[in-house]
Amino acid sequence: MPSTLVIKIGTSSLTALDSGHLALSTLATLVETLCQLRRDGHRVVLVSSGAVGVGCRRLGLTERPKTISMKQAVAAVGQGRLMRVYDDLFTSLNQPIAQVLLTRSDLVQRSRYVNSYRTFRQLLQLGVIPIVNENDTVAVEELKFGDNDTLSALVASLIEADWLFLLTDVDRLYSADPRYHPDAKPIQWVERIDQLADLNIAVGERGSQWGTGGMVTKIAAARIATSAGIRTVITEGRRPENILKILQGEPLGTQFAPHAGPVNARKRWIANSLVPVGRLYLDSGAVKAICEAGKSLLAAGITEIEGEFQRQDAVQLCSATGDEIARGIVNYSHQELQQILGKRSDEIAQILGYAGAETVVHRDNLVLAARTLPSG
Repeated sequence: MPSTLVIKIGTSSLTALDSGHLALSTLATLVETLCQLRRDGHRVVLVSSGAVGVGCRRLGLTERPKTISMKQAVAAVGQGRLMRVYDDLFTSLNQPIAQVLLTRSDLVQRSRYVNSYRTFRQLLQLGVIPIVNENDTVAVEELKFGDNDTLSALVASLIEADWLFLLTDVDRLYSADPRYHPDAKPIQWVERIDQLADLNIAVGERGSQWGTGGMVTKIAAARIATSAGIRTVITEGRRPENILKILQGEPLGTQFAPHAGPVNARKRWIANSLVPVGRLYLDSGAVKAICEAGKSLLAAGITEIEGEFQRQDAVQLCSATGDEIARGIVNYSHQELQQILGKRSDEIAQILGYAGAETVVHRDNLVLAARTLPSG
């Protein structure tokens, strides 16, 4: 059955570690695999790293840039060269592609989020394979994805993908980094990501010389994707043909089970794309009302506020112990909430001097955290 697939390949898989040159054999196999997926009827999006690495090689740099301005300049050099290689390879197989460069702002602002969705939908309807990367040239530090693992998960959520494949420099997730721990045990299936902590899985942050990721970013991406109902796979980037085998049922890589996520696009946007800028701590009654009864958050249930935010900003809703139970869009600024926290809704107008919303976060603008969703 045809599916929508997002495939992310990292710099460590695209380049030779010793020289920084593009690994053309891997690129060619990747392109052949994606074209085969298209012939099989699947809709395919590729999230490709490598622009900074290619730019470094072109400019003769021996290490990855440290400053954002230098990284942006190097990415501008590398992105065009990388796309030229992709275009040559895909053109040889008569497969049209498109370049899509995103910043976090494109997914944070609702109108731009919707526009991005429509663009992807149109490209996929045309049979095009979009090739996505962060727009490093213009991204600002506060609104960066940080790594393409996160970007790929957010794109998968945006387009309501069925599968997210994270291609990396190991063949699957292990109990420890197999490059440094020969006795590391492979993990084939993860039902819930919280299990990894219970199993004391070591996920070091070490990436490659040219990459920004590591296994920790891939698990964070898997958490985003699976909470949106997307089956996620970590598998070997040097063998992109394994994607075809996995879709046919072979137990390759590490697979993460999808979970029932927000059913409508607005709630997926709130859950996955918005960047929370504050935290609201709730009493036990409010936590129960939100998690078990699907209620809105009222001022009476708030015990403490953290951060500075304005109306319509995203915030995390937390239990007294600091665990995130949900996130949502607030109807009051942090200054207003400081005045009305713990108060009944019918007292708000008198305290503030004007009539505000009855709810601090309405249930239509509130999404439960994945770990608090009811099972089954």
